[in-house]
Amino acid sequence: MQNGKVNITLPDGSVRAFDSAISGEQLAADIGPGLAKAALALRIDGELKDLKTMLDKDTSVEIITVKEEGDEVLELIRHDAAHVMAEAVKELYPETQVTIGPSIKDGFYYDFARKKPFTPDDLERIEKRMHDIVDRDEAIVREEWDRDEAVKFFEERGEKYKAELIAAIPADQPIGIYRQGEFQDLCRGPHLPSTKKLGHAFKLMKLAGAYWRGDSNNEMLQRIYGTAWRNEKELKAYLHRLEEAERRDHRKLGKEMDLFHMQEEAIGMVFWHSQGWTLYRTLENYIRNKLEKADYQEVKTPQLVDRKLWEDSGHWEKFRENMYTTESEDKTFALKPMNCPCHVQIFNQGITSYRDLPLRMAEFGSCHRYEPSGALHGIMRVRAFTQDDAHIFCTEDQITSETEIFCDLLLDIYKDFGFTEVKVKFSDRPEVRAGEDATWDKAESSLKDAVEAAGLDYTLNPGEGAFYGPKLEFVLTDAIGRDWQCGTLQVDFVLPERLHANYVGEDGAKHRPVMLHRAIFGSMERFIGILIEEYAGRFPLWLAPTQFVVATITDDANDYAQTVLEAAEKCGLRGKLDLRNEKINYKVREHSLAKVPALLVVGHRESEEGTVSVRRLGQKHQKVMGLDEALKLLTEEATVPGS
Repeated sequence: MQNGKVNITLPDGSVRAFDSAISGEQLAADIGPGLAKAALALRIDGELKDLKTMLDKDTSVEIITVKEEGDEVLELIRHDAAHVMAEAVKELYPETQVTIGPSIKDGFYYDFARKKPFTPDDLERIEKRMHDIVDRDEAIVREEWDRDEAVKFFEERGEKYKAELIAAIPADQPIGIYRQGEFQDLCRGPHLPSTKKLGHAFKLMKLAGAYWRGDSNNEMLQRIYGTAWRNEKELKAYLHRLEEAERRDHRKLGKEMDLFHMQEEAIGMVFWHSQGWTLYRTLENYIRNKLEKADYQEVKTPQLVDRKLWEDSGHWEKFRENMYTTESEDKTFALKPMNCPCHVQIFNQGITSYRDLPLRMAEFGSCHRYEPSGALHGIMRVRAFTQDDAHIFCTEDQITSETEIFCDLLLDIYKDFGFTEVKVKFSDRPEVRAGEDATWDKAESSLKDAVEAAGLDYTLNPGEGAFYGPKLEFVLTDAIGRDWQCGTLQVDFVLPERLHANYVGEDGAKHRPVMLHRAIFGSMERFIGILIEEYAGRFPLWLAPTQFVVATITDDANDYAQTVLEAAEKCGLRGKLDLRNEKINYKVREHSLAKVPALLVVGHRESEEGTVSVRRLGQKHQKVMGLDEALKLLTEEATVPGS
């Protein structure tokens, strides 16, 4: 900026010069009327700002419109939706106090203090008033207030929660207050220039309770959740995804398919029924076969381990609050929350040579971790689970090659389940960690080199590494677009040091191995839950607990039905008989609800001709086939991938 002039650099590299400071709105209008109408906010030197922000120095500016991809625009829209909802609530129910209302994944919420509970009918009224506020096109204006004046203003309005928030801000800091119509709210911003810019692609979703500031010792507030999107098309797509998610809910399907149940006497722990356990074992046998071919050694380690090992490993200090303990013979034992320290104990038995490395040690390790009851979710988030866990003990020079081998194995396995879109996140050192910074530098550098050598793109996930090392997180995208973090690979220089793991090098001296912690499914329980929802219960034939049912039309076909069952079982298929004296349409409906992939219907004619009427799940028609032909077709379809 020279002699009061301002030079604005746009994303295309062009520069616009102005004689004096201008606002973002003026800049958009100068570029063109279409942009002025579409503009929502500014990105100034990479930071999102209000469109009304004054540009009083030379700077780089990008004008943001609703067409921009990414989360920032959605967060802006959702934050405004929260403010508009709060304004609507205050207009309809003036006695209500507003507290906090952020944007969140897929939407927003606002917590309110009100003696009378909100009802679903209230949500309809609030949503209608929100549409009215949007149509009013109220300007949204940022003002800076003195802190004490702001506290007084909100106290006089009976907004004690808002006054408490402001009073906690240092006195020398200006307070950002956003005004729209008669409504004022504390906020850092940024916000849209007016309520009309929000549009009408929002919907209020549900009510919930929430403690003030998340503290159960404080008052209970009423939380209203909503969702907001760029346009009606995105909103409809999101609502459709919710309907699909509800239809696919593994808890509902688990009951319909008789897979598992959970109950209060074992909170966060799964009761596997016969059908569910068959599914579990099929999955376990599949991954075990893959690991055997990849030269893993399977081991089994104890459930209860003396606290001394957890102290030595560092878990007692970093993870104690999530561990279940018990006392015996004046000793404290912990149910293992993870398997890694126990695997080091096996590694430490005897003398390991560099020629033995890499040593790949696998375990279907049964673990227990305390999770708050509010965080539990079916079999997706539990307190007792089994990891498809493994640890690779290797030299530093082997980190890259072992990472490449593991990534190939993981992607091959995911492909067998239909997961072809896999995102990779690189999680570096957390605030609470073990080991020196120099050790972390080495671990992070090694893992970055390895994932790049594997040819995988990744995004950074700062501060989310394990306490002992950085990690890669492998995120699957399911059939309805949801992301699930499953597999992990972690580079650990710390635990081998703490637990005194050694190998004898080529030079005859002792060296510390590097320990690669890795999982593919993550936990068996969670991965099964993901698969139930991915397939909506309609498993591919090789994975289905019951692959077929032989159902009779008449009693005189019972003997032939038994013959069909025995012939199918000799082919390695898993099936059942249904000889009940019920109409065939009733049997079809019942087995369809249980998601049985194939129904082999037999009656008098089939008995005479040695055929079966094959009815596939989801199809209205059935096909009459010779028994041998039908079994050959099913057997081929039921072949386990990679077997």
